[in-house]
Amino acid sequence: MKFLRNLLAAILGCLVAFGILMGMFFVFFALVGSAGEGVVVKENTILEVSLNEPIYDYLGTDENDPFAGVFEEGQGLDQILHTIQIAKTDDRIKGISIKNNFLRTGLAQTQELREALTAFKASGKFIYAFSDFYSQKDYYLASVADKVYLHPQGLMDFKGLASEVLYYKDIQEKTGIHMEVIRHGKYKSAVEPFLSDSMSEENRTQIKELLTSIWGVMLEDIGVSRNLSVADLNRIADTLGARTPDLAVTSGLLDGTLYWDEYEALLKTELGIGEKEKLQRLSLAEYGQVAQGKRLNTGKDRIAVIYAQGEILYGEGDRDFIGQGNLQRELKKVRENKDIKAVVLRVNSPGGSSLVSDIIWREVKLTKAKKPVVVSFGNVAASGGYYLAVAADKIYAEPSTVTGSIGVFGTIPNIHEFSNEIGINAEQVGTNTNAVDYSFFEPMTDVFRKQLEEQVADTYDAFLERVAEGRNMSVEEVNEIAQGRVWSGVTAKEIGLVDELGSLNQAIEAAAELAGISSYSIRKYPKYKSNFERFMDNLSTAKLKIGEQVIKEELGVETYQQLKALKRMTQQQGVQTRMPYNLNIK
Repeated sequence: MKFLRNLLAAILGCLVAFGILMGMFFVFFALVGSAGEGVVVKENTILEVSLNEPIYDYLGTDENDPFAGVFEEGQGLDQILHTIQIAKTDDRIKGISIKNNFLRTGLAQTQELREALTAFKASGKFIYAFSDFYSQKDYYLASVADKVYLHPQGLMDFKGLASEVLYYKDIQEKTGIHMEVIRHGKYKSAVEPFLSDSMSEENRTQIKELLTSIWGVMLEDIGVSRNLSVADLNRIADTLGARTPDLAVTSGLLDGTLYWDEYEALLKTELGIGEKEKLQRLSLAEYGQVAQGKRLNTGKDRIAVIYAQGEILYGEGDRDFIGQGNLQRELKKVRENKDIKAVVLRVNSPGGSSLVSDIIWREVKLTKAKKPVVVSFGNVAASGGYYLAVAADKIYAEPSTVTGSIGVFGTIPNIHEFSNEIGINAEQVGTNTNAVDYSFFEPMTDVFRKQLEEQVADTYDAFLERVAEGRNMSVEEVNEIAQGRVWSGVTAKEIGLVDELGSLNQAIEAAAELAGISSYSIRKYPKYKSNFERFMDNLSTAKLKIGEQVIKEELGVETYQQLKALKRMTQQQGVQTRMPYNLNIK
C-alpha cells in the first residue's frame, strides 16, 4: 500500500508540475505574441544602440516562431546590421545614441558594426555616444560618433592590446594528470601550455605581431574619426593619457564629460525640441521588430548566405559549434536550387576536428563546381576554420580577422602517474599485437605514438595541398606561411591567404557580380532550434543551462571562460586543426 501511495503521489506531482509548466508556456505565448504590437515610430525618434548581450554572427531562429525570443541569450549581428541599415533610410529616425555598451563581440564584429554606423552617419544623420565606462573595444565602436561623452567620474581604458596565455606543465607534473601531445608546425602552440611552463619565442613573436597589426587597424579607424594621427594615439596609450576623464578630453579622445541628464538635454537640442518635451527613442530590439519585415534586397534570383560559427566538432552542428551534419545538408540543398545563383559562406571559427573540416571543404568544392562561392571571415578563421573555406572562388576578411593557423596537432589525456599514486593498476588483454593501442592508465607506446605522428603529418600535408589548390600557390609556398602561424586579415591579404578586405555585405556583392546578377534577394541558412525548442526537447539540458548560468554569475565571465577553455583542451582527442591558442585580446 505504501508503494501505491508513493506512486500515486509521484504521478499527481508530475501532473501538477506539467500543468504549471503548460500554464507558463501559454503566458509566454501571450507575451511573445503581443510583443511586436504597439511599436510605433514617431517623428524625431532616436535609435538607442546598447549592446550588452553576446553577439553571434547569426542566431538562425525562425523569424515566424512566436517563441524564438524566449530564453534566448544573445543578438544576431546580421539582425543588428539590418536594423541600422533600415534606420538609415527611415526619415523618422533622426539619429543614433550609443549608450553604455559592454561589448561581448570580437574585434571583426565590432569593425562591421562600426562600418554600418559610419554609413548611417554618411546619410546626414547624427550619432552621439555616452558611457559611464569605456573599455578599449567599447571606445573603438563609440569613436565613430560625432560626439563622444563620458560621465565626469567615469573610467576609460586606452593603453594598447594585450593577451594572456595560461600554462599547465607544472600542475601536470604535480598531479600526474597530463596530455600526450603530437604537433606539426613550429608555431602550433595550441598545445604549448601542456608542454612548457613559459611562452616560446615563436609564440611570443606571432602574438606580438598579430596584436600590433590589429591595434594598428583600430588606431587608423579611431584616428580618422577623431582627427588624430596614429602617432598621437600611440603616445596617448603609452603615457596613459586617457586615464582620467579630463585627460581623455584634453587628449582629444572625448568631446567632454556630462551627466546623463545633461546628455539627454544635448540630444534634445540636436533634435530641436524643448527642454520639457519627451525624447522619442527606441531600442535596437524595438526598432528591429519594425525593420524585420523590410527587405533591403529583392529579386527573383537569390544568394544563399550559409553561416558556420563556433568550434568544429563531429555532429549535427548548431549556433555554438560547426558540425558536418547541417552544413553538408545546406550546401547540397543550395547548389541544387536553381533559384540560388551564388553562395556566400560566413566563417567564424578557431577550428577543431580535421575530419569535419575536410568533409565541409569537399561540400564547398562540389558547390563551387555548380555556382560561385565567396567566403566572408568574421572574428576568426583559423586552422580548420580556414581549411573549410579555401575551396571558394574568393575570400574576404575584415582587417582584424585572426586568419590562417595552417597546422595540425593531436592530444590525448593520460593519468598513468596519478593512477599509480592512488593505487589503480590497469591490465589489458587483446587478440592481436596492436589490439590494445592506447590506455588512459598506461604510458603511450612507441608504436601508437608513431601511428599518431603519421596521422598528424598526413593531415598537415593534406591541409597544405587544399590551401595550395585553392589559393593557386605551390605547396612549398604555403608551407612557408603555414607552420600553424596566425595572421591578421591585413597581413593575410598581403601573403595571399585572402583576396580582399571587406565585410559580409561586400562578399555578397562580389558573389552577385560573379553570378552576373544585379537584382537578388538573400536567403540565410541553416535554421537552428531556439532555446525554447531545445528546452522542450530536453528539460535536463535546460537545467544544465540554468546551472551554467549560475556558475558564470558566481565566478564572473572571464574566469568562467578560462574554465571552459581548459575543459575543451582536455577533451580534445585525435587530430585537430585548431587555432594555436585561446586568444583573449584586451
